[in-house]
Amino acid sequence: MKEYINNKKNSYHIELIIGIFLRTGIILSSIIILTGLIMFLSSGYTGYPLNYYPTSPMEILKGSLSLKPYAIIMLGLLALILIPMLRVAISIIVFFKEKDFLYVKITSLVLFILILSFFIEK
Repeated sequence: MKEYINNKKNSYHIELIIGIFLRTGIILSSIIILTGLIMFLSSGYTGYPLNYYPTSPMEILKGSLSLKPYAIIMLGLLALILIPMLRVAISIIVFFKEKDFLYVKITSLVLFILILSFFIEK
């Protein structure tokens, strides 16, 4: 009975930490997007020539380091996409600690598919 209560407390703390992580990530990505939007509205320039938009993660990172408003907005969106992926990665660790290896395998497959889909371009 005591082990059940300890497991329930551990699960509660893990879910609390994950919830804080998700909220913090969303707030951070919102701040990044808002910063890029303010930069764009104040300058009226995206930082790129007409009809060109960075699409790969490396282009977005390079543009963000060059303080190009559109790239900064895209960086915020990229962060917003990565937050759920990190949640899946954290779930793998949690399932592994709980010795629930079936869910470790399933969640690892889901993470692999998410990562693969992130790098596949049309």
